[in-house]
Amino acid sequence: MTDTTIRTRSGERSERESTESREQPTEREQCPECGGRLVSDTEHAETVCDDCGLVVDEGEIDRGPEWRAFDASEKDEKSRVGAPTTNMMHDQGLSTNIGWQNKDAYGKSLSSRQRQKMQRLRTWNERFRTRDSKERNLKQALGEIDRMASALGLPKNVRETASVIYRRALEEDLLPGRSIEGVATSALYAAARQAGTPRSLDEIAAVSRVEKDEIARTYRYVIRELGLEVQPADPESYVPRFASDLDLSDETERRARSLLSSAKEQGIHSGKSPVGLAAAAVYAAALLTNEKVTQNDVSDVASISEVTIRNRYHELLEAEDGGLA
Repeated sequence: MTDTTIRTRSGERSERESTESREQPTEREQCPECGGRLVSDTEHAETVCDDCGLVVDEGEIDRGPEWRAFDASEKDEKSRVGAPTTNMMHDQGLSTNIGWQNKDAYGKSLSSRQRQKMQRLRTWNERFRTRDSKERNLKQALGEIDRMASALGLPKNVRETASVIYRRALEEDLLPGRSIEGVATSALYAAARQAGTPRSLDEIAAVSRVEKDEIARTYRYVIRELGLEVQPADPESYVPRFASDLDLSDETERRARSLLSSAKEQGIHSGKSPVGLAAAAVYAAALLTNEKVTQNDVSDVASISEVTIRNRYHELLEAEDGGLA
């Protein structure tokens, strides 16, 4: 018997042994009851034994895509990689961004020559990301929207809506003769009202780089030209935020809502500032529930004058008394 025959037979034996070892279920793939093979039942999100039917695990997470495809072309069309796109970035988050840390993949600092090279790459990458004036405009405006929304504590959905409104204004050529900051602030103001988390003009103006009058003028122009449906702000939508900032109880918040409901039934809310009505309702409710809150405290939170709170406060109490009568 030659050496070649011996090697061939030993190779066949080792291959057969490796095949048999692969066919043998590992400890993690074995049923704890009968030692059978475990299979995954994707329809019921369970791991069961193929022999005895024991359910070993349930409630598994489906890590596959949420869509279905019935042919290869449809699969290629629906497949995607990377992070989801977002309207809050001028390039919708599709471009590459080079980090500012001058460190390699192992966390070690780069040499001076490599740092210079990375700085050049960052410069050219930034130039390619904002190749024309429209993209530079978008980048500046969306940055302003994100800054103001963070200062006002507005959620992500409001930022997304504001970004879409600004994009529409840019596409329909509404910016000539108006500042980028003014249109961006107006878009955020409209988005906050659409989402049911409104902010007053004074609050918006406090974090904006433009004056209150310009914001109001630009806001009216934008919603008229874009045909946006923005309902008048409901005074009750301001109550939770004011009550939270003043650290008031749930009972006081419910009492304030009740006062505003009575005011709507009596019709005294028409033509009055919703912020002033909400602030007065919170102040009146705090007095009725024996919580210590001054008009100055409410004035600071709501950004309105104490005179407005006093006037609306009396009107709310009269409306409630009239409703009870």
